[in-house]
Amino acid sequence: APAAQAGNHRSPPLDVSESERAYTVKLDLPGVAKDDVKIAIEGRRVSVEATTTTTHEEKKDGERVVYSERSIASYARSFTLPAEVDQAESSAKMEHGVLTLTLAKRGATKATQLTVS
Repeated sequence: APAAQAGNHRSPPLDVSESERAYTVKLDLPGVAKDDVKIAIEGRRVSVEATTTTTHEEKKDGERVVYSERSIASYARSFTLPAEVDQAESSAKMEHGVLTLTLAKRGATKATQLTVS
């Protein structure tokens, strides 16, 4: 919905790859600390939210001029996967501004082979 995109939300680019057991999702979140990332999983739907604040300050020696510029960026992205996600088996890591989610498919880890007799 266009209303959800209102405000300063940026929609980070998304890469999804799939293996037999899991989906691997990568999102670019430059300047975001891992503590500022929220990930919610409901069945097949995954939502990622993140906020970053950068402060740029300039102070001149011997003068009372203080220049401060704050910029707040917030990222929001949600997507739906073909299979339900097993939260307990899933993981997330943040490295060099890239969030990598390893989302295990529900039931895939407990898959057993049937013997044909």
